[in-house]
Amino acid sequence: MELKESLKNLVFDKNDLKGQVYYATKDAFELFRKTTHELIDLLKEQAQKENRNVLIGFTDRGDFEFEARFASDVLVFVMHTNVFEFSRDHQVMKSPYIREDTTRSYCGVIRIYNFLADSFLYQRDQDLGYMIGRVFVNRENHYFIEGKRELGMLYNNFNTSLISNESVQSIVESAIEYTTNFDLLTPPYDEVKMVSVGEMRNNFDKKSLATGKRLGFRFQADTD
Repeated sequence: MELKESLKNLVFDKNDLKGQVYYATKDAFELFRKTTHELIDLLKEQAQKENRNVLIGFTDRGDFEFEARFASDVLVFVMHTNVFEFSRDHQVMKSPYIREDTTRSYCGVIRIYNFLADSFLYQRDQDLGYMIGRVFVNRENHYFIEGKRELGMLYNNFNTSLISNESVQSIVESAIEYTTNFDLLTPPYDEVKMVSVGEMRNNFDKKSLATGKRLGFRFQADTD
C-alpha cells in the first residue's frame, strides 16, 4: 500500500494547525486566569481597607477551569480542549481577514458562565447559570466574542482584536460589570405557583427548588 501525498499532508497539516490553535488558546486562558486572580485580589484588598462585609475570592478548578466570586455572584471560566471552526453562515466568515486565509477561522473557545454564589454555597444543584460570553481565539492570537451586552458589543472585531494584558483585563472587567448589573428577577407567578410535595420536602436541604437570574423568562439578546 502506498500513502497518498495529499492524504498525508491533510492529516499532518490539520494536526499542526489545531495544535497551534490549542496552545494559543491555552496561553490566552492562562492570561485570563492570572488577570482575573489579580483583579479579585485588588477587590478583596479594597474591601478590607473599607471594612466592607462582602465575600470575594478566587478558586482554581484545574487546568481548564477557574472561578471568581464577588458578592452574590460567581464567574466560571472554562476552556474547551477541542478546536472549532465557524459555520459558513457566520458573520466572521465574511470578513476579509478570514477570506485571505481560511485557517484563521479555526479557534479554541473559552466560555464565561455566571452563577449565583449561594447556588454553590448551599449546594443547590437545580439552580441555573448562564453563559454570558464565549471567547474564540485563533492561532494568530486574534479573538472574537459572542456574548451579552457589553461583551458582545465591545469585542467583536476579529480582524484587529488581539489577546493582550490590556484586552484581557478589559474583557474580565466588562464581565464583572455585566454580571453585577445582571440582577436576579422574580420569576413569573404562573411559572412557580405549583410545587410538588417532594420538592417542598427536598427544599429543606436547599437542593430542589431551582433559582436563576432569569428563571421563567426567555433569555435572548438583552434589550431591557
